[in-house]
Amino acid sequence: MPKLIRLYITQVAIGFGIAGAFVALLLWFDIANLWHLVTHSDKGVLAVVILWIANGIVFAGVQFAIAVMRLKDNDDDEPRGGHRQRIMQHYHAVIPVRVEQGQGRAFWQKR
Repeated sequence: MPKLIRLYITQVAIGFGIAGAFVALLLWFDIANLWHLVTHSDKGVLAVVILWIANGIVFAGVQFAIAVMRLKDNDDDEPRGGHRQRIMQHYHAVIPVRVEQGQGRAFWQKR
């Protein structure tokens, strides 16, 4: 099995495990009277399963994203050199400008 697929499956399993613990803690601490709602309803088990799956999708996605971002690629550490780019130097051209005698204005200025 490829390493990336194995990484994905393990991280999704960890995410769903964390989601199961989260839902168990929600029920244990009776957040928003959830334990009472689940135990006194005929659809309580279905609600817990849906809550676990929904949280599992979120936690698995976050867990896999963290695992991918923590991957380290050792090939980037070595200097590669590459091609050196020449720096373009801008030489400014000197353009002589005639100034009319007495006026003090250049020829491009409006009169």
